[in-house]
Amino acid sequence: MQDLADRDYFTDHSILLDPYAYFEALREKGPVYRLPGRDIFVVTGFAEALEVLNNTVDFSSAVSTGGAAMPLPFTPEGDDLTGQIEAHRAQFLGGDLLVARDDKPHTNSRALLSRLFTPSRLKANEEYMTGLAGKLAADAVANGGCDLIKDINVPFATLVVADLLGVPPDDRDHFMKVIAEGVPPGSLDEQERTGQNQPLVVMAGFFVNYLMERMQAPRGDVLSELAAASYPDGTKPDIAELVRLSTFLFGAGQDTTAKLLGNAMRFIVEQPGLQDRLRADSSLLPDFIEEVLRLEGSTKMTSRLARKTTKVGGVEIPIGTKVMISFAAANRDPRRFENPQEFIIGRPKIKEHVAFGRGAHVCIGAPLARVETRIVLEKFLQKTSYIDLDETVHGPRGARRLAYEPSFIIRGLEELRLKLTPRH
Repeated sequence: MQDLADRDYFTDHSILLDPYAYFEALREKGPVYRLPGRDIFVVTGFAEALEVLNNTVDFSSAVSTGGAAMPLPFTPEGDDLTGQIEAHRAQFLGGDLLVARDDKPHTNSRALLSRLFTPSRLKANEEYMTGLAGKLAADAVANGGCDLIKDINVPFATLVVADLLGVPPDDRDHFMKVIAEGVPPGSLDEQERTGQNQPLVVMAGFFVNYLMERMQAPRGDVLSELAAASYPDGTKPDIAELVRLSTFLFGAGQDTTAKLLGNAMRFIVEQPGLQDRLRADSSLLPDFIEEVLRLEGSTKMTSRLARKTTKVGGVEIPIGTKVMISFAAANRDPRRFENPQEFIIGRPKIKEHVAFGRGAHVCIGAPLARVETRIVLEKFLQKTSYIDLDETVHGPRGARRLAYEPSFIIRGLEELRLKLTPRH
């Protein structure tokens, strides 16, 4: 029988249900471990993960979208690959997306977006979120149940980011359909991976028109601000760059939140007494969400490319080598978190987890995802006296049947059928 640590994480569907066992098997080999016969190091240690994530000098993010297993589009030469990476950037899968950029282009793009996700804007958007979440939860309770993923999470997350950006209501249903039919980022099917950005390509045609309209007649929404934005040095981004940023915001903004909502609800229904505790004291929800992020965040891993020879955790990383940083493993590192496998609300310094990454590439939409998740959970808890999984679909407690999206990047349920008992 093949040793768990020797399985191919990037293609093996058997790892999907419990990727944590795979990462623990790798952890036993050290916090920084080179996969046998491959130019890939896996980082499972918390401190070592921070070393890589905070080091944008020696590491490039060009491989973050395609993953560490994808071959480089060039043969590494010299002692610094920066020039080669930029010369071949168009050949990296998703190489022009925000998450894959390096140095000044990344700094410029982040500067544009950081002005959009302000606390005041999120506060203004919260009224819309609350009304939408209340309606979706009320309809689900009235029906006696729902598929949380398809009926609640996807429409809620999509409509919220659409409202925030200023996407016209008539186009929102179309975008939901495009996203639902798309290939998940980091698909385990190698043949499908080249199509994982297809939803962004489809939406780009719409966003060109939105942005051109805002340039002529601003509307006070995020797209209007983006259309009028300048880089820190005063230069203006071209329309292609604005389209890339806005479509990426839309796609990434809905996907991460939708997955987090599903993972959080699974804890609520499976942890004995938890839902009653959260109903009695909703102030516990923020700490609850952070612990869900630590144990079951929406993103399992990210990847970097060593553009210079360097060291991580005392281990030499040769130039041209890929590094896979496992958020899932770093957040369960016993050197950082006491009793890391246990679910504990109120864990000290819980927000130091790396579920949203760290450093220059930390998830820019993290504040939005936290607010969205809290509001949806609040509404479901307020409107129910009990929430359970549908045993005809998922099996009895203790022997559940759950299916996860076939992705080596995303940790998200494909389906979560709930039975909802209304509050009287």
